[in-house]
Amino acid sequence: MVTKKASPIWSEVKTKLTDFDRVGLLGLIQDLYAANKDNQVFLHARLHLGDEPLKPYKVTISRWINPDIMRNQDISVSKAKKTISDYKKAIGQPDGMAELSVYYCEQIFVFLGSCGMDDESYFSSLVRMFEQAIKSVMALPDAQRLPYIHRLDPMRAAGHNIGWGVGDDFDELWSQAGLADES
Repeated sequence: MVTKKASPIWSEVKTKLTDFDRVGLLGLIQDLYAANKDNQVFLHARLHLGDEPLKPYKVTISRWINPDIMRNQDISVSKAKKTISDYKKAIGQPDGMAELSVYYCEQIFVFLGSCGMDDESYFSSLVRMFEQAIKSVMALPDAQRLPYIHRLDPMRAAGHNIGWGVGDDFDELWSQAGLADES
């Protein structure tokens, strides 16, 4: 009888890693770095390398939320959201989370400005990301909030031109966050 072995888990990996010396661990990390662009982006963010640590995340969000339809690129809300999740795992700085969630919403409005969309799930994801953006912004110290609020407010107003109840949802989220007096 052949027994099926379960996939390895972190504790098994961790045990094996204790066998590595410093040079071995650096070699392993170098191999992971060379193997995948996502690993490079993760390490750059985690180690605070480069002038624009959010740039690769923004490029990916834009690619999936604001695709080049002339090049037959498709839309993927899940891949764009995964990018924000990847950033959170890599470094998850509150200001970076606010920037990426606001940028995500901005890119949807850029896309909608160039072509039409009639997909309820797309607009539902916009409302959820707008909510995440507000929560991320409100988690920042007071002094850092205002620039993000000034970027979100025009989107809140533009939501009324979309349909699917987006504008009403935006207004409700705005009010719940106590921002009604800010605009």
